[in-house]
Amino acid sequence: MFNSLSDRLQDTFERLRGKGRLTEDDINVAMREIRMALLEADVNYRVVKEFVARCKEKCLTADVLGSLTPAQNVVKVVLDELTALLGSTDSKLTLAQNRTPNVIMLVGLQGSGKTTAAAKLAYLLKHQGHSPLLAACDTHRPAAADQLATLGAEIGVPVFRGDGKDAVAVASGSIQEAVDRLCDIVIVDTAGRLQIDEEMMEEAVAIKRAVRPDQILMVVDAMTGQDIVNVVTEFADRVDFDGVIMSKLDGDARGGGALSVREVTGKPIKFVSMGEKPDSLEIFHPDRMAKRILGMGDVVGIIEQAQKVADEQQVADAERMLREGFTMDDMLAQMQQIRKMGGLRKLAGMIPGMDRALAQAPGASLDESQLTRIEAIIRSMTREERARPKIINGQRRRRIAAGSGRSVQEVNQLIKQWSEMNKMMGKMRGLAQQGGGKKGRRAMQQMMRNMGGGRMPF
Repeated sequence: MFNSLSDRLQDTFERLRGKGRLTEDDINVAMREIRMALLEADVNYRVVKEFVARCKEKCLTADVLGSLTPAQNVVKVVLDELTALLGSTDSKLTLAQNRTPNVIMLVGLQGSGKTTAAAKLAYLLKHQGHSPLLAACDTHRPAAADQLATLGAEIGVPVFRGDGKDAVAVASGSIQEAVDRLCDIVIVDTAGRLQIDEEMMEEAVAIKRAVRPDQILMVVDAMTGQDIVNVVTEFADRVDFDGVIMSKLDGDARGGGALSVREVTGKPIKFVSMGEKPDSLEIFHPDRMAKRILGMGDVVGIIEQAQKVADEQQVADAERMLREGFTMDDMLAQMQQIRKMGGLRKLAGMIPGMDRALAQAPGASLDESQLTRIEAIIRSMTREERARPKIINGQRRRRIAAGSGRSVQEVNQLIKQWSEMNKMMGKMRGLAQQGGGKKGRRAMQQMMRNMGGGRMPF
């Protein structure tokens, strides 16, 4: 998502950086390029027109044109306006403190990923300490309740199905069910349609009157494009939703819908879905998304992902590595941590300039299957070989290659990578020893926690 738009915008900024001073003509050319990039990304044309007009007005000020680094100032103007377009500040889920259970109602078109989003939201809230209940109020789509029940069982969240016939009755019954089960949040999954129709809207309004939701979230398919404007406008008029869950943001579409929805409706994007797994729903940060679109990465996001998967056992493992050295089992644990953090491709998207560098480097790619191949090689080693890779001689390498179905050259490459990491760990061990005593150990432990439990990028 946004790859094409990001490339076009970065190309435009590169041309500006090649100029010592900017003229009004330079700004006009840049704004024309930005307009075309946004239109090609399927952003609503009214949104594009107003966005470019605001950027142009700010870029033509004397502070920008007369500065020593005008190109950087133009980038900052575009970044600020893009952040404002996406919502300026984070919009958190608002829950009532004096009501139990809180009710969150999901609405949207059929095929937007509403049922899956309900389960992902339940998973997120459960890990925040809540006790959610899913209400299967989509009584029109065949097997919708079965799908929700399957997803609920997968994440350990109860699902209320009622009679499976009257959506309003199921929604009302879910409130009492939540009270009986001591659940503090009910997530109501309503029916969708292939297109907006009166029957669906009336049912959504009736459910809203019956359960009086604390939050109404509209699930929007990020691949919808400009047509998203008509959809969200109709829903805003009829059910007055509070925010948006943007689904399928990890797809390869142009992403214009995500850039249009906030400006058109005034409703904030609260969550984005970046994958298919239950833990792929993320709180939306407009400033971070704007930076990623402009190729500035999301370093804060990497740190948060690392902290999310870090625990006390990993800190203990880090201390052991400092004492005893780096083993093949540690390398295997690295790959498992990378998978927990979303995989190589997701991490690359958060590193400033990485996506663009990989695209420009001949033959460079992020092959997720490489992790699987390396795992096969490591698992073909004996316990002693994993703990002491230095003992792996030529004969052992041939045996490991045959056992894993890989070549001896690939085994040699892996051992070389281990050797480099072991040397790095040796330098860190020296740093810890120089720190001296408890103070040095505490500093190293904090450093490991900040790195996500001592796991280095693989």
